[in-house]
Amino acid sequence: MRYVMTVSPDFPPAQIAGWYIFNTWLQRQLEEHIHVELFPDFASQRAAIQSDEIDLIYANPFDAAMLVREKGFTAIATPQHKSDEAVIAVTHDSSVHHVEDLRPGTRVAATDDPDVNLISMIMLEPADLSAQNVQIHTVDTYVLVAKQLLQGEADVGFFLRDAFTSLSGMIQRQLRELVHSEIHVIRHVLLAGPQLRARHNDLRRILPAMSADAKGNNVLASLGLQGWQIQDQEDTEFMIDLMDTLVS
Repeated sequence: MRYVMTVSPDFPPAQIAGWYIFNTWLQRQLEEHIHVELFPDFASQRAAIQSDEIDLIYANPFDAAMLVREKGFTAIATPQHKSDEAVIAVTHDSSVHHVEDLRPGTRVAATDDPDVNLISMIMLEPADLSAQNVQIHTVDTYVLVAKQLLQGEADVGFFLRDAFTSLSGMIQRQLRELVHSEIHVIRHVLLAGPQLRARHNDLRRILPAMSADAKGNNVLASLGLQGWQIQDQEDTEFMIDLMDTLVS
């Protein structure tokens, strides 16, 4: 049987090759045929999920709730020492030094990454800002968010922390972090769908063991990960409930 794996579109572009390497490693470990399908945005990925085209997904926390509760996916593992945090950045020479310096009408550059945008909007609340009184310009990638800032087309930019630190040194030197989140318990998670149910235990066995193997370590390095840890149902439900609380 042929399975399809996908990855949340917010991963750094430099890791594209890494996910194909990971898939090759995974196929050999499971002795299964798994195809990698990467999507350019969240909308097209969600359409594939709704059409039941996905069997294995490295999902962002926002989509994990839908996948678990509506599509019957099961949490398998999550990266070690790696939580999803958001960064709000400005240009290095911006007159804005505190969130409270921002005013209604602030121009925001963002991707369509739902958990990053949710966390970032919460961090703007001390300035009495909300989606109703800021101007949000959505672009396809975090590099384009940075470009909006550098070209003076946005006052602040929303970034996934990993994406912000993955920007080139030249770009980072022209930007300045205004504020960042420290939630710690929100993280991407590898989820397996109902079609892969018979291999869930195999996945839970082989993924944590990757870091103990030289080849596995090389694969992890290509993904920017230190290793995998098992994500149990209780932790998954806690994260989903927290996301629901943040949304409301």
